[in-house]
Amino acid sequence: MFVGKMNAKDILMRAVQCDQAGRILEAQHLYQDGIQILMDLVGDESDVAKKKVFYERIKEYIDRAEQIKDRVQKHVIRGELVTNKPIDDNSTGNSYQSLFGQYLNADVKEVLLEEPYLYEKYQFQNLVTFLELLVKNCRHLKYVRVVTKTDTKAPENQSNVLEQIRADMAKRNVTLSIKFEDTLHDRKIVLSNGYIIKIGRGLHFFKATNPLYSLGLCDYDFRKCLQTDVDIWRTRNFIA
Repeated sequence: MFVGKMNAKDILMRAVQCDQAGRILEAQHLYQDGIQILMDLVGDESDVAKKKVFYERIKEYIDRAEQIKDRVQKHVIRGELVTNKPIDDNSTGNSYQSLFGQYLNADVKEVLLEEPYLYEKYQFQNLVTFLELLVKNCRHLKYVRVVTKTDTKAPENQSNVLEQIRADMAKRNVTLSIKFEDTLHDRKIVLSNGYIIKIGRGLHFFKATNPLYSLGLCDYDFRKCLQTDVDIWRTRNFIA
């Protein structure tokens, strides 16, 4: 989704550049896009020799994409628990900044967000609030991958809203990639500086302000919360 108008050569050259710079989430995404374009070209190619060259290059890039996938997975499953913070029902003072803002720093170049539920207005608002914090705190941020479920009731609205957010992030020189996995259940935030944030309810543990126009509408430290737990894990930096 949201693939720019680039040819396979440009995409794969950019993938290699990101790979070498340690931006492996973006590299993985670009490798996959480039591979798909090459696969389409192979189907239209009648020259046997050229087909062989295509297949050799495709295998090379597939192998690299798989290596990155394994590398990311190792980062996600390994690590040590740094802190556990239980959030009580109706408690306040639990904005994203208060909970994990200290881990969002200049070393964060890439972020993986797995958030199954991005259907409702308040869920999109929570996503934007989270992205605002990333852009504000992580001055070298280049890439954010959001993995979520498809809204089966209003997929077009979901797509339109996410495209608006993607376009706005692009204006800030941050690539936002959206991936749909309808079997997704886990909720986590993986930072390229080696921290993993796991929240039982994902981004959506805030109660609505009541009345609407009261403290907490914009500053989430004033919001009452639903009961959940926040675990912060430390693993190795993506580049390490």
